[in-house]
Amino acid sequence: MKANEFDQKFDSNDDDIIDDLDLSSVTRPNQSQKRVNVDFPAWVVDSLDKEASRIGVTRQSIIKVWLVERLEQQTANKSSKTDAEKRAAS
Repeated sequence: MKANEFDQKFDSNDDDIIDDLDLSSVTRPNQSQKRVNVDFPAWVVDSLDKEASRIGVTRQSIIKVWLVERLEQQTANKSSKTDAEKRAAS
C-alpha cells in the first residue's frame, strides 16, 4: 500500500488500519529497563513495606510510582516556571 493510500484510509476513519501495520518491531521510546541499586535506611524500607501492603502493591511498584510522580511534578513545575518567566519578560 502506498503512503497516500494509507493516509486516505486513516483519514477516512472508515476502516481499521491496524492490519496494515507491521507491529513485529514496535518499541516504546524511552521505555527500556535499566537496573539500579539503592540503599535505604531500615525505617524507610519498613515504611515503604507498610504503605505498599496497605494499597496492595509490591515495594518496587510503590517506589517506581512515587519516583515517576515526583519526576513528572518536577517537570511540570519547571515548565510552569519557564512560562511565568517568559510572561514576565514580555
